[in-house]
Amino acid sequence: FKRAKGESDAMGISFTADDMFASAETIERNGAAFYRHAANLHGCKKDKNFLLKLAAMEDGHQAVFAAARAKLSARERATNVYDPDNEASMYLSTMADLHPGEGNAAARDLLNGRESLMDIIAIAIELERKSILFYDGLREYVTGRKDQQFIDRIIGEEKKHIVALSKELHKLRR
Repeated sequence: FKRAKGESDAMGISFTADDMFASAETIERNGAAFYRHAANLHGCKKDKNFLLKLAAMEDGHQAVFAAARAKLSARERATNVYDPDNEASMYLSTMADLHPGEGNAAARDLLNGRESLMDIIAIAIELERKSILFYDGLREYVTGRKDQQFIDRIIGEEKKHIVALSKELHKLRR
């Protein structure tokens, strides 16, 4: 069995840039919900405000991805695999909700209200790291160079999250 040049090794599933940006929007939306939940559990006003700023940052990233998605051409939205029931998109959406990283809707359940801000940030860094791994794993499901660039852009945003969180964690440890 021989694959054509550039063909994915991923069992016939292929995702478009539109699918990936939609997934990124879901992950960012869930990330914002995580921070809002943490803020609601936290009693310290200063920490609560910081967590709400993080939620707003996630909202901003969601808006970036939504804007990028809105600018996609018809060709960039189209799939190159026969998928009349849109199963690839549904699969990716489910994976975005279930992956163990930042956008996992169940991540909020990791918090019980007794965590310090340092604990919450450490959890958030780990969730961001898992999100990067999730997106990196999507690489095998895209065939085009431009779609690879979209994944790289999303991963770049996730890395920025880690840097911002790490800086704050460093400040708290001093």
